[in-house]
Amino acid sequence: MSGTTNFIDIIIAILLPPLGVFLKFGCNVEFWICLVLTLLGYLPGILYAIYVITK
Repeated sequence: MSGTTNFIDIIIAILLPPLGVFLKFGCNVEFWICLVLTLLGYLPGILYAIYVITK
């Protein structure tokens, strides 16, 4: 995908945080961290996904 973050990336990160990170980075460490955070609590998963996608 491109290096820029668009509106759709943010919406996906809010609705399904692990999917948003997966689409941006694939099955890397960022995805697994986001998955665990989402399973522990939906809000930490969203915050992490938005942070990782926009950094």
